[in-house]
Amino acid sequence: MNLNLRFPSLALAALLAAFTLPAAAHDYRVGPLHIDHPWARPTVPGQQSGGAFMKIANRGEVDDKLLSAHSPVAASTEVHSMTMDGHVMRMREIPELPVPAGQTVELRPGGYHVMFMGLRAPLKAGESVPLTLRFERAGEVTVAVKVEMRAQPAQPAGGHGTGGHHHH
Repeated sequence: MNLNLRFPSLALAALLAAFTLPAAAHDYRVGPLHIDHPWARPTVPGQQSGGAFMKIANRGEVDDKLLSAHSPVAASTEVHSMTMDGHVMRMREIPELPVPAGQTVELRPGGYHVMFMGLRAPLKAGESVPLTLRFERAGEVTVAVKVEMRAQPAQPAGGHGTGGHHHH
């Protein structure tokens, strides 16, 4: 066996594994909370807002609440609800998002989401941006929000997909 040829191959395999495993495991834990695959859609130049989405599972026995979010990519970062009132999409900042014990809360397009307001630069596909989430009981955790294209549900004009964001 030629060890000189085998060692570089093993080193290369280990190096590739080190870079691919973290990408595959895109979830975070803080206390009993598990945050699964935080992501955001790409934005276009001049777009002032964008949304971040994820699943938050509370595997504990005590309710928790998402109290706030912060990211350096935006002038402000807010936790929002989205509801439809007839054909009008209404988005509002909420003071807290309950994360009941033993349940999963999904932040998704057309529902609860984290809103980046006053983006400092476009969110580009393939990049990740930091987002710090603050929970009432579990504390703070900083996650990497992956910017990626995903299929989206149909939205009325002015939704996150078009860059509009209206408070009513």
